[in-house]
Amino acid sequence: MLKAFIVDDEPLARDELAYLLHRTRRVEVVGEAESLEEATLLIGQTAPDVVFLDIQLSEESGLDLAQQLQELDRRPDIVFATAFDEYALKAFELNATDYILKPYDEDRIQQTIAKLAKQKEIRHDNQERESFRSSSVPGRTDKLAVAVDERIVLVNVSKILYISAEEGKTLVATEAQTYKVSEPLVTFEQKLQGSPIVRVHRACLVNVDAIVEIQPWFHSTFTLIMKNGRNIPVGRTYLKNLKQMLGL
Repeated sequence: MLKAFIVDDEPLARDELAYLLHRTRRVEVVGEAESLEEATLLIGQTAPDVVFLDIQLSEESGLDLAQQLQELDRRPDIVFATAFDEYALKAFELNATDYILKPYDEDRIQQTIAKLAKQKEIRHDNQERESFRSSSVPGRTDKLAVAVDERIVLVNVSKILYISAEEGKTLVATEAQTYKVSEPLVTFEQKLQGSPIVRVHRACLVNVDAIVEIQPWFHSTFTLIMKNGRNIPVGRTYLKNLKQMLGL
């Protein structure tokens, strides 16, 4: 059963979509919101698998919420549900799973849910395989398997500079190149436990051995200067742990 959340400022539109989702018998609507502030709060509480998101919300834009959702460790799928087709390109730049138009067509909704269910099944299978590999080869952190397109690249952990979540993708930056992958940041954090790569921000892990300079930042935190010149802020939540690792 897929858990869905609906964001739309029109009550009748929310009711219609909720009704059609219920008719698929594969979806539980776990929450609704009519504004970005309300949606941000409730999505964090309900942890849906998918967010059905209107683009024009009174004086707000659903595209802004979509951007925020990309930064979550557990990112829900996004389906834009709108009366306007001119935002389709921007929607898919934000890694949207689908784009459906009002007035809603029930067959089209069924197609979207089938697609979402298939993606959820694939992710579940991948997680099980990863869990099996992790239990079969405990403690190996010198190589990191990175799925790039239809191939798997083995990256030396010591060569990784940082891993960050940006624009709906995860970037694995090494000294030689950067790989763009679909696995969420938290997956890499779990794989790299026990390595010098640690979380310093909700959207970034860094290799402490690749830090060349630490500069003071506002609110008594720091900015890290990496080997490639990239500036990475340290989130206040992760500051104490980083200081302990660096002996500060």
